[in-house]
Amino acid sequence: MKCNAAMDHMVIQRPENTASLDFEKGSFRDRTSRVLIHNDQVFRVLDHNALQEWRNVREKDFYKKSVEDNHIINSEERELSEFNISNRLTHQWEALLEHERIPFISYPYEWSFEMLKDAALLHLDLLSQALAADIFLKDSTPYNIQWRGSSPAFIDTASFIKLPKGSAWTGYRQFCELFLFPLMLQSYKGLPFQPWLRGSLEGIDATDMRSTMSFRDLFRPGVLMHVVLQAKLQDRYNDSSNNAQQTLKKAGFNKELIIHNVNNLKRLVNKLQWGKSRSTWSNYVNEHNYSNKDMEEKKSFVRKITSSKKYNTVWDLGCNTGTFSLIAADNAEHVVAIDYDPLTIDHLYQSLKKTGNTKILPLIGNLADPSPGIGWRNMERKPLLERGKPDLIMGLALIHHLVIAANIPLDEAIHWLAELGGDLLIEYVDKSDTMTQKLLLNKEDHYSEYTQENFEQLLGKYFSSIEKTPLNSGTRILYLAQH
Repeated sequence: MKCNAAMDHMVIQRPENTASLDFEKGSFRDRTSRVLIHNDQVFRVLDHNALQEWRNVREKDFYKKSVEDNHIINSEERELSEFNISNRLTHQWEALLEHERIPFISYPYEWSFEMLKDAALLHLDLLSQALAADIFLKDSTPYNIQWRGSSPAFIDTASFIKLPKGSAWTGYRQFCELFLFPLMLQSYKGLPFQPWLRGSLEGIDATDMRSTMSFRDLFRPGVLMHVVLQAKLQDRYNDSSNNAQQTLKKAGFNKELIIHNVNNLKRLVNKLQWGKSRSTWSNYVNEHNYSNKDMEEKKSFVRKITSSKKYNTVWDLGCNTGTFSLIAADNAEHVVAIDYDPLTIDHLYQSLKKTGNTKILPLIGNLADPSPGIGWRNMERKPLLERGKPDLIMGLALIHHLVIAANIPLDEAIHWLAELGGDLLIEYVDKSDTMTQKLLLNKEDHYSEYTQENFEQLLGKYFSSIEKTPLNSGTRILYLAQH
């Protein structure tokens, strides 16, 4: 078996023994395995049954090829005796896996339409290949998929088990709620799925999905089969003492029926499209007020800063089309590109996918309302700002949106950017600038603190070194602020 790029870059280091290794707060739903992180390394403990399943699946040809093709993260079995695992739980762990580290963890409610669609197709493809080898995926959640830039990868190796005889596809409902229904909602109704998934870790229930469908929608592909029928079955079994899974087993389900269902879902998901072609900011690259000279000066400044020293991780906040993310990626190891506009991020993702760029991860995010901690104890899924630390933050054409559009005090905005911990490359956009004037339309100007003088004073309050470069327009200034 040839080595893949991920394996080439994966460095296995013997971690230091420690008195206790804490489990990840969101790793508890699978009782046969738990994930923990130590010294920036990712590990998974397995009990006896999970260990036997893992050793079985790792020998399968489809699994080996999927790892080679970077569709499944690389994992290596380690000696459990290297660690002093916490005894907080009365569980008997027998083995330890070390997983390839994903640069930045993201969640489905931060993905664009095409990202969720590609994640769904990856899941279905892996399930098809596994079934052919009499292997099964015991759950069907997009949280089992993460990204190397624009390339999705399956991360939950403990989800693979031997195919139970006579079993139905137990993950079908979960696939619908977390993959299919969100895609249908955006494709058929034009409604963004991200708020729905952020609002519930369980996704969109069939009965809720049915309520969004009009009579005309009933004739759209997949609605009757996967929405209406499933909602009726849920209503039936929710109000009775019948065991749905036992009923399905008695109906004579087999591998061929599951494969048939999976293949039908592949065709359906492939056909789903989001028809929106334009949004407020999707054409910003052609509608901004930069002169060609200003734009070239701005690119040159970003290129100079990002090549001046080694920035492993760069966050491009308000990235829009990703112009400056691409420049940063020439030298940085990883770039997280975040923008509020779903269509802009969708376009960026498709562009990165076409070029095979695996350095830039595009995400949808409102910086004035970033992804919070959700799930059990609000810790099952981490807040955006707790999933990594940038070495460099780029806030280009950003600050006027935070202050004027989102009504965040300038001091608060600068303080927040400083707290992220990295160097800050930021653009000040004067009130006289046409884009700022656009934000002030139909608003009272209560932003007296938004001045260049105050902006620079605040940078000096939180950073020790300030470098600035005015652009030719006279209404914009670029700053590099360092701690």
